[in-house]
Amino acid sequence: MADSAFFCTLSHEGVLGVRGADAAKFLQGQLTCNLNYLSDSQASLGARCTQKGRMQSSFRILLEGDGVLLAMASELLEPQLADLKKYAVFSKSKLTDESAAWVRFGVDHGDAALTSLGLELPQDTDSVVRNDGLIAIRVSPDRAELWAAADQADVIKGKLGALLAEGDLNQWLLGQIRAGIGQVMPGTRELFIPQMLNLQAVGGVSFKKGCYTGQEIVARMQYLGKLKRRLYRVKLDAGELPEPGTQLFSPAHASAIGEVVLAARAERNIELLAVLQAEAAEAGDLHVGALDGPALHLLDLPYELDRDREIQR
Repeated sequence: MADSAFFCTLSHEGVLGVRGADAAKFLQGQLTCNLNYLSDSQASLGARCTQKGRMQSSFRILLEGDGVLLAMASELLEPQLADLKKYAVFSKSKLTDESAAWVRFGVDHGDAALTSLGLELPQDTDSVVRNDGLIAIRVSPDRAELWAAADQADVIKGKLGALLAEGDLNQWLLGQIRAGIGQVMPGTRELFIPQMLNLQAVGGVSFKKGCYTGQEIVARMQYLGKLKRRLYRVKLDAGELPEPGTQLFSPAHASAIGEVVLAARAERNIELLAVLQAEAAEAGDLHVGALDGPALHLLDLPYELDRDREIQR
């Protein structure tokens, strides 16, 4: 299902804009990613944390015009804007919800369609190309986001539809799960620190950038702590699609040992990203929703955790 070429509208996310002379400087002290690494040809994942290192949001961030844009779950935009505005009062930057100004498409195995729009996108993850007001971002191998101004939505959708089948959001999320890219959703807001979503393994945390909100907790976990909970990819053979935040259990433990991060239907089962206690995951007796709930089975992620490599960012 996820391997066939298709496109879909990314209707589950909105766009937060931070613009002005101090936009990047302001955000550098607020986000886990290093804004000095952004360029016209480079985007990044990132997160905004509380003082205790818990993620209020996670996002994809890129430069645009006189500032930056952050794509995140739509329901997180309003609370994230409210929080960031408290710190922006003395900064020459303006924060707004720009969701209505943009249309975003997920393009899976559709590089030929991007090329037809003048977008020769490299395979390197987080690479960016631009042409005639369009922006393409490589989000994982063979998967890309295509950003366009909202008034171009129908034209661009028509051009994509001439070359690709139109899929649905479930297909796109299945590809995201197989790429091992977790995401904060309304049901998991302020539940995880970045390393619990393996965000440091996919370029969303910089350990060389200096201080930002929650940085002390995040850095301490990387350098001194032993991460006891992290992101795993698992499958569920049957049943209802579990919502983000659904608790997971193991009979060997008295309380919940994890939570669902994302879930999507595959051809024969349901695939999930979940934050799990490493000890429980290794034991392998995992269940959704209750101690006697449907069983989960571990699947591989496309990357490995490597602390020495991660701290070089």
